[in-house]
Amino acid sequence: MTKQISVFRILALTVIAGAAVLGFQVMGEGAGVKAAQPVVAPGTEVAIFAGGCFWCVEADFDKVPGVISTISGYIGGRTANPNYREVSSGGTGHAEAVKIVFDPKRVTFDQLLYVFWRTVDPVTKNAQFCDYGDQYRTAIFYGNEAQRLIAQASKAALEKSGRLKRPIVTEIVAAGPFTSAEGYHQNYYQTNSFRYNLYRFNCGRDARLKELWGAEAGGGAH
Repeated sequence: MTKQISVFRILALTVIAGAAVLGFQVMGEGAGVKAAQPVVAPGTEVAIFAGGCFWCVEADFDKVPGVISTISGYIGGRTANPNYREVSSGGTGHAEAVKIVFDPKRVTFDQLLYVFWRTVDPVTKNAQFCDYGDQYRTAIFYGNEAQRLIAQASKAALEKSGRLKRPIVTEIVAAGPFTSAEGYHQNYYQTNSFRYNLYRFNCGRDARLKELWGAEAGGGAH
């Protein structure tokens, strides 16, 4: 599979904040400016997941009770402070990912993992739905030893269950520097809902999730 951004995503990015060129050049206030990192208040925790298109991962986790905030960005690569053009073109080693700030009294890391698995295709390597390349890989970036152990146990339990017919290829790796994505990517499913929904439908994300997970697709209450 070649490293490329999907045609559906290019179409979705064609017009943002007034005008754009293939999703890489945005005109208007805030164009190209990285979003601020989220505030992690005392008593809250952070999870970082890569699940293909970060627009979609944001949209899925914003629905989860106990999630305080989400922010799209880049992690796991070889260069400092990457931008969208560099990451989406492939070659930097970064994955599109979402940093999730959550209240552990309302939702646990294990419960977030339940949602994560059921909102991604964990058996396809270096691709998610219509997006191809290692920048769209699935991964759990743990922030501490407790998260690592919980993630490994969650993956092992899912493999043992036989729920999936192919081996899970999702990485479980230590979180390194997380770079926030440009402002126009944040909350894209809200600020550009028509283009977002067009992209998500044409990319086949929900159809594939239903194929993999059936009624569990989307990771609702359990």
